[in-house]
Amino acid sequence: MFEVTARMKIREGQLEGFKQKAAEIMELTRKLDTKTLRYDWFLNADGTECEVREAYVDADGLLEHHFHIEGPKFELFHDYADDHDMTFYGDPSPALAQLMTQMASHVTFRMYDRLAGLDVPEPVPA
Repeated sequence: MFEVTARMKIREGQLEGFKQKAAEIMELTRKLDTKTLRYDWFLNADGTECEVREAYVDADGLLEHHFHIEGPKFELFHDYADDHDMTFYGDPSPALAQLMTQMASHVTFRMYDRLAGLDVPEPVPA
C-alpha cells in the first residue's frame, strides 16, 4: 500500500468554490480510479485549510489518480487554493518520481520510509 497526505490552504473568500471543485474531484475519483483505497478530505474548523488522506494499492495508483483529476486539480489550485504540500509514506515508483520532478516548482514533497507498524491479521470468519 502507498499512502499520501496532501495539505493546502484555501484562499480567503473561496471556500464554497473550493468545496464545489473538491466534489467534482471526488466524483471523478469514484468513477475512474481502480487503485484508490482511501480518499478522504478534511477541513479545519475555520475553513482555511484542507488535508486529504489518501491510500493506493501501490505508488502507481497515485499516478493513475493524478491523471484522472489533472484538469479539475489544476483549476482547484489556480482559483481556490495555495501552498500544496504532499507527504508520501513509502517509495514512489519511477514514473511517480518523474512526475514529482515535473511538479516540484509548485508542490512541496516529503517522503518517509516505514520503520515499523502494527500488522493486524485478517479477522477469522465466524
